[in-house]
Amino acid sequence: MTALVDTHCHLDLLGGPVDVALDGAAAAGVGAVITVGIDARSSAHAVELAHAHRGVFATVGLHPHDARHWDDALADELLRLAADERVVAIGECGLDYFRDRSPREAQRHAFVGHMGVARRAAKPLVVHVREAAEDALELLAEHAADLSVVLHCFSLADFVDECIARRYCISFAGNVTYRAAGDLRRALRVVPDDLLLLETDAPFLSPVPYRGKDNAPERLVHTAAFVAEARGQDGGQLARLTTANAVRVFGLSPQP
Repeated sequence: MTALVDTHCHLDLLGGPVDVALDGAAAAGVGAVITVGIDARSSAHAVELAHAHRGVFATVGLHPHDARHWDDALADELLRLAADERVVAIGECGLDYFRDRSPREAQRHAFVGHMGVARRAAKPLVVHVREAAEDALELLAEHAADLSVVLHCFSLADFVDECIARRYCISFAGNVTYRAAGDLRRALRVVPDDLLLLETDAPFLSPVPYRGKDNAPERLVHTAAFVAEARGQDGGQLARLTTANAVRVFGLSPQP
């Protein structure tokens, strides 16, 4: 895989056909896509999509918005799904104190539960954090020291040095291109090459010049170009290193 990898998107939430989105991605230079589960239904669908389309991989998890639904049965179901070879990570999971759509204690309980599933499945943990940096970092330190952690749509700019010291992978989405995201751009410049990942979070967070419109995997190229310029790197070099990181972290392999 020498093209870009969209390490986090939601193919099931796109407005149009998945085939069209993937064809557009391939034409733009995005060679692989990881589609993300946010509950039992979407996790199962993500696995189906990964088997149905070349270059698509899946994660399985429960978004913190729905953490109140976490229980042992769901944990067992995610572990069962994670045994599939096309599943490359557990999540997205984590803490979202901005929306607070589930009680915070329920969010923390589900987050720790996902860490247990990731450990049993021997797969990376994909983490969502919004307005909950200190609690998230504390729980990760206590329960995920032995796990490979990916901080999706990185939002912990004030804690970037700690994240780097812990060797967490740091993934940037289209919001890094927004005018007000100076803190993210400062963080972007200090992330080591081997911890850097790229994503769209499509259909959310379209990069400039598409801000305000539905995102798609093909628009990763705009974020990649912005990131390369901000870091003072050649675009081809950035593509190679972020793709190599994605292949290593998620264990991506060509689909037969």
